[in-house]
Amino acid sequence: MRLALYLLFSAGVSISAFGWGQKGHDTVAFIAENHLTPATKAAVDSILDGKSPVYWANWLDNASHTPEYAYSKTWHYKNVDADQTYESMPANPAGDAITAIKAQVEKLSDASTSKAEAALALKILIHVMGDMHQPMHMGRATDLGGNRVKVKYFNRDRNLHGIWDSDLVESAHKWSYTEWQQQIDRLNEAEEALVVQGTVDDWARETLKITRDVYAFFPAGINVSYNQIAYWTPTIEQQLLRGGLRLAHVLNTIYDPSYGK
Repeated sequence: MRLALYLLFSAGVSISAFGWGQKGHDTVAFIAENHLTPATKAAVDSILDGKSPVYWANWLDNASHTPEYAYSKTWHYKNVDADQTYESMPANPAGDAITAIKAQVEKLSDASTSKAEAALALKILIHVMGDMHQPMHMGRATDLGGNRVKVKYFNRDRNLHGIWDSDLVESAHKWSYTEWQQQIDRLNEAEEALVVQGTVDDWARETLKITRDVYAFFPAGINVSYNQIAYWTPTIEQQLLRGGLRLAHVLNTIYDPSYGK
């Protein structure tokens, strides 16, 4: 395993590209699905040939490993180093989560986009909108989004990125993705309206603030246990809910002319 990771880093491929874990992405997609208007749901069903957003929620994690979609490897995250701001961090020439989201929204908003192109854009958007709300996907390039920050999880060797992808989510609640939605998706209309305010950049900056709190809270070598899980569970719930509500908002804005009126 150590040799495999070394070879991966030596090849210039960042394993920080992939996460939330499967449960987190399914939860974000299912929350979004529950907030689509009838018009938007019909459009999404047509584009995805009747398969749900949840069906495709984790597709890009696998696809990015294939030659056909290797161009999307850097689209799962946006790195911002400790000495940089969101605005000053040099752009990744291969793209990042924020440029990817904007590009897919542009494609889905263009009436000339073919069904095949729209299907690909929608699959990417469903996944990357979730990634943008995972704090370590706004992590530092210098440590591969926390992959090089070694921590322990109940005395087991882990890294900071990895525990945020799946360990913390699974330890917070032993729920299925449908149970996650049922339990955390309980805001009233006014509260939902506040969550979806702003732009993609605003939402990314919001995640970045959490990212910097995460780095401060989890120094290298920390042994993460019950106290840390309890402390960060509300943030995990908040970020999964934000990702789902905002994904639905973006899609409703594209596909339902009466949305918000």
